[in-house]
Amino acid sequence: MFKCHVCGSKKAHHELISEVFQIDGRSVQVENIPAQVCDHCGEEVFTSETVEKVRLLVHGNAKPVKSVKMDVFAYA
Repeated sequence: MFKCHVCGSKKAHHELISEVFQIDGRSVQVENIPAQVCDHCGEEVFTSETVEKVRLLVHGNAKPVKSVKMDVFAYA
């Protein structure tokens, strides 16, 4: 049963999300990550299996499916 660790809500929906990670000074994006997303606050929650698969993708020998140019902005 889902319970959000941020707001305590018990309602969530399944969604495939994209996330950008900083790996050894470079940005990499992983797409289509399965997550439970809190209906109240939007917090994304992953299973331990999903976290491990993402870790293996970005730190292992997986080949990217595509490369994209990314704009970078500095807040300050």
